[in-house]
Amino acid sequence: MSITRPTFDRRSLLLAGLASSLPAWASTWPSKPLRLIVPFAPGGSSEIVARAIAGEMAKTIGQNVFVENKPGAAGNIAMQEVANARDEHTLILGHIGTLAVNPFIFPKLPYDPIKDFTPITLISKVPSLYVVHPDLPVKNLREFVAYLKARPGQLNYGSAGNGSAGHLAFEYLKMSSQTFMVHVPYRGTGPMLTDLMAGRLQAASVGAPALMQFIKAGRLRCIATGSAARLPQLPDVPTVAEQGYKGFEMTQWYGLMAPSTLPKAHVDRLEQEAVKAVRGPAVGERLSQESALAVGNGREEFAAFIRQEQARWKPVIDRAQIKPEGI
Repeated sequence: MSITRPTFDRRSLLLAGLASSLPAWASTWPSKPLRLIVPFAPGGSSEIVARAIAGEMAKTIGQNVFVENKPGAAGNIAMQEVANARDEHTLILGHIGTLAVNPFIFPKLPYDPIKDFTPITLISKVPSLYVVHPDLPVKNLREFVAYLKARPGQLNYGSAGNGSAGHLAFEYLKMSSQTFMVHVPYRGTGPMLTDLMAGRLQAASVGAPALMQFIKAGRLRCIATGSAARLPQLPDVPTVAEQGYKGFEMTQWYGLMAPSTLPKAHVDRLEQEAVKAVRGPAVGERLSQESALAVGNGREEFAAFIRQEQARWKPVIDRAQIKPEGI
């Protein structure tokens, strides 16, 4: 009795050999859902940006992308967790605060923003707006600066807290215009805006999404935008740069970051999918609704941007002697 043996052609054997020699992650990553950690409380621009890109990436990367909020210690808790993650499926939403501010206001960080993370793409810039209470007798930034210089230290501005983006934005303006106002820190943007609209503060700088409704309702007056160009939503409001401060730009920004231990093949895949998602119409339209700007650059350009931002904010922080709460 003869036994019939299965036959294989040379090409099939070669392909089988190649497949068996490849590492498992080369063809199967991601093998489970990705976690995108947001180092802030739910709500606000950070969650909007994270959910916009997560939803689009999930359509093409082969797994769901879940957004998980993990606030605390100005973002340091979440950054430390992701820096130490070894599951190859954990990402984080990088931010101006955690990457370009915290290194200069905390005496010791539980993470290194350069060594512990790999930048993937800059997702979005959110322009900061400079607003005043409507009763203040100024219509633009030039008038505001003149008003301040005639009353040094007599006016107050509010922020969401020491080291917040709004705190930085106003200190940057003070340094550029050589003016002086008293900083009043709050525990969050909400209570600060309540006092500003009630007239207990005279001015503030906040990301555009949180302010548009109050500007349109006449409860706040926008005297300048921190963006490089005028916003379509506020075409009659000049930028700070247009009003005499060349090169001035103040935007909050958000980018996709991975632990530095993530294999290069994974990083390449992430960059490809993330850039495609950010540059697509769905993310652009979603962010535009919030007066945010979609970017979607490559990881080398994003890494250079982070270094530039650190160089921009260090002298501002040093001059203003900004310290985190409790230190």
